[in-house]
Amino acid sequence: MELELASIDESVILKTLRHLIYGEVINAVAFVTLGFLSLFFFFDFVEEVQSVGRHAATGYQTVHALTYVALMIPSHLYELMPIAVLIGTIFVMARLAQSSEYTILRTSGLDPWRALKTLLTLGFGFFLLTFAIGDYLSPMADRSAQLLKARYTGFITLGQTGAWLKEKQPERQFAVNVGELAHDGSLRNVRIFEFDNQGLLKSMSHAEFATIQEDNTWLLTSANHTEFPSRDDTSLKIQRGVEATMRWANQISAEMVSAALLKPERMSTVDLFQYIRHLQDNAQSAQRYEIEFWKKVFYPLSCLVMVVLALPFAHFHFRSGSIATYVFGGVMAGISFFLLNNVFGYIGNLQNWQPWLTAALPGLIYSVLSLTAFAWLVLRR
Repeated sequence: MELELASIDESVILKTLRHLIYGEVINAVAFVTLGFLSLFFFFDFVEEVQSVGRHAATGYQTVHALTYVALMIPSHLYELMPIAVLIGTIFVMARLAQSSEYTILRTSGLDPWRALKTLLTLGFGFFLLTFAIGDYLSPMADRSAQLLKARYTGFITLGQTGAWLKEKQPERQFAVNVGELAHDGSLRNVRIFEFDNQGLLKSMSHAEFATIQEDNTWLLTSANHTEFPSRDDTSLKIQRGVEATMRWANQISAEMVSAALLKPERMSTVDLFQYIRHLQDNAQSAQRYEIEFWKKVFYPLSCLVMVVLALPFAHFHFRSGSIATYVFGGVMAGISFFLLNNVFGYIGNLQNWQPWLTAALPGLIYSVLSLTAFAWLVLRR
């Protein structure tokens, strides 16, 4: 009976300790996230006010700028989550150590391994939240923001030549150029070049306006179509004509066009994977998109790395006022991780590294640092 009571008491104590740590860390992470998002919202709005002045004649007003900046919040939240988790967890661990509360928690049964397990469980919750934001909320909000701005400021374009896509079909292949993406999802300034298996140009179509149907068929309006004779048949001439409506059956979906026009890091994992398959099937380079795909996979896992990196701060002996120094160190560590993640993406793309290794390297480096710090400061000391 006494053993049963002792085990019950221990489980209740550990449950209480977990709830205490969970509540403190969640509140701290939420406060840090709110602070960062407020700064980003302010900077984005100040920059967007200039667009209000430039496009006032087209009806772009302050309320539209506020809506646009608000729709950009999920993208910033996705980028900031690992940093906010690191800073918030460091602050809680350092404050518990400074007030000697963590010493009391250790004497109550919270040994280093249980503390690590508790933080990893909490980090897994942040991982799921980050993945949901980056894979569902952020792509939808970013697309809505871009289309909203395009409604008043013009079309979404990609440089002076637009976006190029390829489509391979039996006995022929196509090169497609899309100049602009309108706010309603329609396409502007569309050019379709058809080639045979020998690489010879068979036909060329140009339309100022096109829409993508539900079955991925493109409906071109007022299309200028040109047919070129084959090399063997010299008796035929070039044929030109204008079609009121022209249907083009293909496998290029609206998401693939958006992928070519919008930033790949704003896409969902599924859309990125489908677009990579499309590029590979058409013998196009997919290095950049493969890196972004693997970054989508590994980036939420960095929340687990950050909570492990924050645990050793609970075992420091803080003097009055020294906690701010360690929190500042946490801020610098979070910023360095964000920079390293971007730098490795560019280097991997230039040096043609393995996409999964390029995306995983920043997390692996910080995992080694966090586990080394845990082994040295927590286990050995």
